[in-house]
Amino acid sequence: MGIFGLFNKKKKDILNDGLEKTKFSVFDKLARAITGKSTIDDDVLDNLEEVLITSDIGVDTTLKIIHRIEERVARDKYVSTSELNEILRSEITNLLTENNSGDNDDWDLPQDHKPYVILVVGVNGVGKTTTIGKLAYQFKKAGKKVYIGAADTFRAAAVEQICIWGERVGVPVIKQQMGSDPASVAFDTLSSAKANGADVVLIDTAGRLHNKIGLMNELKKIKDVMKKVLPEAPDEVLLVLDGSTGQNAFEQAKQFSSVTPISSLAITKLDGTAKGGVVIGISDQLKVPVKYIGLGESMDALQLFNKRQFVDSLFNRQ
Repeated sequence: MGIFGLFNKKKKDILNDGLEKTKFSVFDKLARAITGKSTIDDDVLDNLEEVLITSDIGVDTTLKIIHRIEERVARDKYVSTSELNEILRSEITNLLTENNSGDNDDWDLPQDHKPYVILVVGVNGVGKTTTIGKLAYQFKKAGKKVYIGAADTFRAAAVEQICIWGERVGVPVIKQQMGSDPASVAFDTLSSAKANGADVVLIDTAGRLHNKIGLMNELKKIKDVMKKVLPEAPDEVLLVLDGSTGQNAFEQAKQFSSVTPISSLAITKLDGTAKGGVVIGISDQLKVPVKYIGLGESMDALQLFNKRQFVDSLFNRQ
């Protein structure tokens, strides 16, 4: 069993509740798209295209899904509109599988080395600090020794927030004075974590995208300094995105991936928004796996992303 436990009923309920607004929005639009139609024809496909685009899946990914459905309709000749739900479910699951956004439930920390180092990036306000706090909580709950590095030294509030999370969760936070060198904080954090036998390290970073060159240089410096302590660090560069901003999240993702290679995504604030479809579009367009989704305020509301459960929840009225 992986570090975050199996996809139990409680987690499934949180997922269903968190996707409620997206689900109702999609179902409502789908029902209108097939009104008065018994088979999937060009009109239905045109309507479906509009449904997917307005559900924040994005134009390119929508066209890909429509093309796959067209191929299926051409192959099977007669396809009824009652099958549309099942077809959408299967094609979107296939798409997420191709982009390695898989079923992460059994994911665990690698056994061959420790600590496992996660460099967390994302613009301010997307839920980056909260995501770090919740990850620290989940890792600690799984019996792991966790360290946090407060390397967003440009905002006093960021260091303060991360320290509050550290206290709340009961994990040490390594920090320096505001305005100090972020790479120096990263170096101190990894040195302490290594000396104390930590299992996992979470490093917060500044989120100033308007100064891309500065951010690029800063992240490169952090990575270079980390390697002096642990040659394989960071093991993961996790980009946190606010799902409630829909296509803006996708733009941010594109911009960040031009600044530094991204290895995984956390998409937050999916509860309370009808824009949950953005998870599908971002995964497809970036070819970066979605690893975590945030579905609410509670500690357990940050979940490992399970593509099948996500798609089932999205296209299931129960």
